Amino acid sequence: MNRKSSTLAVAVAIALGLPVATAFAQSGAQTLDTVIVTGTRVADRTVAESQSPIDIITPEALQATGSTELATALSRALPSLNFPRPALTDGTSGVRPAQLRGLSPDQVLILINGKRRHLSGQLNVNGSMGRGSSAVDLNTIPVAAIERVEVLRDGASAQYGSDAIAGVVNIVLKGAGSGGSLALDLGQYSAGDGKQYQLSGDTGVSFADGRGTVHFAGQLTHQDRTNRAGPFNAYGLPGNPAPNSGNYPAVGVKAFVVGDPEVDTRAVSANAGFDFSDNLHGYATAIASNRDITSFAFYRSKNHNAATSLLYPDGFVPEINQYLKDRSLVAGLKGGTEGGFNWDVSYNYGYSRIDFATRNTMNYTLGANSPTSFHDGALEYTQNIVNADFSQALDWGLAYPVTLSFGGEYRQEKWNQSPGEPNSYLGSGAQGFGGFTPINAVHADRHNYAVYAGLEADLTDKFSAGATARYEDYSDFGSKTSGKLSARYAFTDKVALRGTVSNGFRAPSLAQQSYQVITSNYSNGVFVESGTFPATSVVAQALGSKPLQAETSTSYSLGLVLQPAERLYVTVDAFQIDIDDRILLSSTINTNPATNALLTSLGINNVTAFRYFNNSADTRTRGVDVVGSYNIPLAASALDLTASYSYNKTEVKRLAPSPSVLTSLGLTTPLVARDELGRLEDAFPRDKAILGGTWTSDQWTLGLNATRYGKFTVRQTNPALDQGYDPQWVLDVSASFKPSAQWTLTVGADNVLDSHPDKVNPAFTGVNAWGQMPYSNYAPAGFNGAYVYGRARYTW
Repeated sequence: MNRKSSTLAVAVAIALGLPVATAFAQSGAQTLDTVIVTGTRVADRTVAESQSPIDIITPEALQATGSTELATALSRALPSLNFPRPALTDGTSGVRPAQLRGLSPDQVLILINGKRRHLSGQLNVNGSMGRGSSAVDLNTIPVAAIERVEVLRDGASAQYGSDAIAGVVNIVLKGAGSGGSLALDLGQYSAGDGKQYQLSGDTGVSFADGRGTVHFAGQLTHQDRTNRAGPFNAYGLPGNPAPNSGNYPAVGVKAFVVGDPEVDTRAVSANAGFDFSDNLHGYATAIASNRDITSFAFYRSKNHNAATSLLYPDGFVPEINQYLKDRSLVAGLKGGTEGGFNWDVSYNYGYSRIDFATRNTMNYTLGANSPTSFHDGALEYTQNIVNADFSQALDWGLAYPVTLSFGGEYRQEKWNQSPGEPNSYLGSGAQGFGGFTPINAVHADRHNYAVYAGLEADLTDKFSAGATARYEDYSDFGSKTSGKLSARYAFTDKVALRGTVSNGFRAPSLAQQSYQVITSNYSNGVFVESGTFPATSVVAQALGSKPLQAETSTSYSLGLVLQPAERLYVTVDAFQIDIDDRILLSSTINTNPATNALLTSLGINNVTAFRYFNNSADTRTRGVDVVGSYNIPLAASALDLTASYSYNKTEVKRLAPSPSVLTSLGLTTPLVARDELGRLEDAFPRDKAILGGTWTSDQWTLGLNATRYGKFTVRQTNPALDQGYDPQWVLDVSASFKPSAQWTLTVGADNVLDSHPDKVNPAFTGVNAWGQMPYSNYAPAGFNGAYVYGRARYTW
């Protein structure tokens, strides 16, 4: 590898996301030559030569925190990734979404070994970041299976299709036929709850004289619940009367459960390859996980209903159970010729099923005969993909060959919503999470096909460029065409400029098009029976809805890779993403007599509020990502320093007016009200900074990592209840000792100073449930406090 490429490789490999100790430890040839598979079709493109910003996250980075969750570990390494920990949001409390660059969780594409990962069956419909999104569940993937994570911070619909608006996260799995590890993690929060343990490991096996390899990985994880609820303080403030419903305990009682759910996880994976010949290679990847999650609904006091005391004399907290089954299989063949023609044909299957149950509850209508546990139904998502990719090296008389890439894809998707047992929905239904009714049953499917073609080349030693176009046709809403231009120019070994221009799209998910339910929600301080209706349903159309269309985007990025001094590396990447026709779940609109009469005429009774999905907003997101690293070699050790910063701001440029039918019914609440606009613009930090330092010797590694989460604002439908939250610093520390080449012992503390976000204004009693929900669900670092952990790891 020449000096120029070595310099730039170190710059990118370190400055674009690697923790410093890991980055410099891997600055040898084997890492500098690492071939990326994200954002390019060139067979031998390395990290250093990428025309778009790519973060490389290593297993060491994922293990540098006490977290056993992939999404949490990624958020600690990437300033552009936001992963809050909401509570009391039904299914979203258990399957939490992550957002990249301040955009929706479903506007980032997730790949496994370069192949599209299937969506979760979950649809986020309550008051949290990502409300209305249907995204991939990152926590189904065992961390022990991961070789590295490539994060492309750039629009890439022309290369990969729908969803790749904010960027692409490609999880590359271990594939070696030897070596492995076994680790035991133990930890708990300083408050005394949230105990966790995880047993994880991986190992590689070779067969057929080394022509075949299989790398296995697995993990068993248990997480206890946490609770940061405050005591009920309805009479604690002058002029603050008790609420007129019976949903609350006696003054001073801490009855809610606000925090992380209880979780049991089992996950396994196998990543295999076989060389049939020098020009023919087979591969297969299988991942399976089961997750048993118990989160909590709002407390029901003994006065909530006359039937409550028949089974619960002191009231009760309903438990919402989600049992997740996630399965995936990718199998394919790939090969090449001496003439530079390469091909890859694969089949990709993905399945996600979530069974819902409500426990520690009752159906008031059944009185003393009510069961205390109900099966509420299930949500399922299935994908089947056949994919063919081809590339050909062309000699155009340039210094390097031109790569022509082309291919096609056929994808079939299904989404089912299955009803629960009758007692879960008859009458008042199961308290906390009523079952899906047979009327709610959905069996939706669609298919699409896509074709693409692209050219990419190193036109000179200093200049490379690429162009890609893609056409997709969907059976349910029509076709879309997208394109991308990218370029990179190295002025010197110390300065390189890169930039891209692209347009893209995100197809409405089947869940967004089809989900329907009537359930209890907490809206502006009161409980409502809210109906969520599909945009194409008779009910929603009577209330002004239209069929969903695809979101479309236009993205621009411009970046610098710099080495201003020896061992100092800096990257700066600015971007703008314009998205038209964003798909939003409308605000929860309370009904009035005229609306109730209309709903009754359509066969809908006992609904006090409604909502539906719509294409209502155009937004513009602008931002910049800055990452720098500095290495200080010492006599028998090294000190590595990093600093990274991400800023993004989203503005709503256009908001469609509410349908005229709502005005004619006398409804004054906008279809997309202030609270929903706030989720788009203000409910996440505008900026996030990470400062890190790692000292490494032969036997010791000491790490210190400080993260600053910027201020954010939570808007309510009533402007008087808006609240801004100040920035928060979180400090993580760890120490690892290697008594031998195989063993590593680690102790550490995440948020060692027990930092907490600002509390919700005590005067906003309808927002904080009269003191029982003291923290905002949008707090980017959560609100559990300090977490202390230990780990023993053996490698071979």
